[in-house]
Amino acid sequence: MKKLIVLVVVGLCLNQSFAGGLLTNGNQSAQYIRMLSRNASTDVDAVYFNPAGLMKMENGFYFAIQNQSLYQTKSVQSGFPLLNTGKYDGMLSADIFPTAYAVYKKDRVAFSLGLGPNSGGGSADFDKGLPSFEKEISTLPPNLAELSKLGMNVQGYNVDLSFNGKSVYWGIQGGVSVKINEIFSVYGGLRYVPATNKYFGYLKNISLNVNGTVKNAASFLSGDVTNVLHGLAAQAVGGAASVQPLITAGAGSYPLAVIEGAGYISTAQRTQIEQGLMQLTGLSQAQINEMTVSQIQKAFNAGAASLNGKAAQMTAVAGTLGDKLVDVTQTGGGITPIVGVNISPAKNLNIGLKYEFMTKLTLQNNTKVDGTGLFPDKKKTGSDVPALFSVGADYKVSKFNFSASFNHYYDKGVDWGMNIYDEPRVINHNTWEVALGTKYQLVKKLALSVGYLRTNMGVYPQFQSDFSFYNNTADTFGGGFEFKLTSKLTADAGVIYTKYKDAQKTFQAATYNSYTSPIYNETYSKHNLGFAIGLCYHVGGL
Repeated sequence: MKKLIVLVVVGLCLNQSFAGGLLTNGNQSAQYIRMLSRNASTDVDAVYFNPAGLMKMENGFYFAIQNQSLYQTKSVQSGFPLLNTGKYDGMLSADIFPTAYAVYKKDRVAFSLGLGPNSGGGSADFDKGLPSFEKEISTLPPNLAELSKLGMNVQGYNVDLSFNGKSVYWGIQGGVSVKINEIFSVYGGLRYVPATNKYFGYLKNISLNVNGTVKNAASFLSGDVTNVLHGLAAQAVGGAASVQPLITAGAGSYPLAVIEGAGYISTAQRTQIEQGLMQLTGLSQAQINEMTVSQIQKAFNAGAASLNGKAAQMTAVAGTLGDKLVDVTQTGGGITPIVGVNISPAKNLNIGLKYEFMTKLTLQNNTKVDGTGLFPDKKKTGSDVPALFSVGADYKVSKFNFSASFNHYYDKGVDWGMNIYDEPRVINHNTWEVALGTKYQLVKKLALSVGYLRTNMGVYPQFQSDFSFYNNTADTFGGGFEFKLTSKLTADAGVIYTKYKDAQKTFQAATYNSYTSPIYNETYSKHNLGFAIGLCYHVGGL
């Protein structure tokens, strides 16, 4: 039952990205939520999406604060045949997902600051665990089927499983934008990414249904079963002792039938020896008929050793079935260099380009409780964030603003390590996204916008696991409005919904102790829903 410790590995890759790459959150503003295409932005959220485009803004100070409330439902449907239920549902939530921006722009230069969850930013709850937690436990009944010979029929199991994970990689960004001429402007900056992952989970109260009665699994195996096995072993030792007088008398080389015929033992004594031998060693009557008394004694002694060995095995299994608790916090940080270019080749056309270098990031464990030994205190693990190239274009005509964006995440440049099944998490191709958005100026103070985003990830099935899966294809829809409360204060609000195409993983036949599972599939499903609101204040004329 060693694999029961897989419980805690769930936290190693808590996928909470609502839009973007495998780790990177692309949803960094309320404007993004309502439009989805922002890579050529010249508004305050250009601090993140198109920092070189800040040179298109009017002079002055800009301050923006925004929040998103994001919810992701995840479902795993497992075909493993022994599970009590094959369906496991989880909720990833981020009620508070804040972003903030500040810009000071003066003529040919702009200084900007940005803050937001670069990755993660919420918590995940799986109140019934996941299949990978429960598979080993579900094999207990078939693996204990032999106990029926002792009158102990193990008919089912129960277990309390729960996991909660919280993850946030903050992005604290600062940089300078410079206007080269009327067409070109450039940007250079850095983002500091302090990361925190918190994992709390437990596996407890493993119980078995034995002859219709629910019993604690560890106590049952180390107590009831072990006591019976030791008792039977003692009987086997007694059986070996019972034939010793015959061996001492020189009858050790004869079978029981001959000794009975010579009058050394009665029919009842012979029957008692044979029945004890069959019960305690599993030998058949035909086999016993061919055995000498010395061989019978050896069989009794071997049976005693085997029964004591099985008792020790039951005690060892019981030791793996105790309650397990994990309470771990991982922290670390990394730096992301960022460069950008903005191009305005025509009056109504703007093009933004940005490149974020890979963030080298190492996390260190701060372990309060680890009932598994998988999270040694102070141990360090890598968690690099892939590089990102983005390009976008905005075109304004009449009351419309049309926008298109493309993102390319360099996932293949990161070592993703192994999943819990000891399979390398291999990437087939880098993640890419294409987005289209439209803003329509309905009246002077009110503009409406809609957007569509298509995401394609290149994750191989062997990359997947039930707690860390990525659906390769996703369609995202966004919509909302911009409202000018005053000449200096603007409000944005939007809603976002993402529907993912189901992912599937096939598991080959595998042996769990003495149980061999058939080939089966797991299906991974999820969808996102989010809401955003933001305010931007502009102090001009400076």
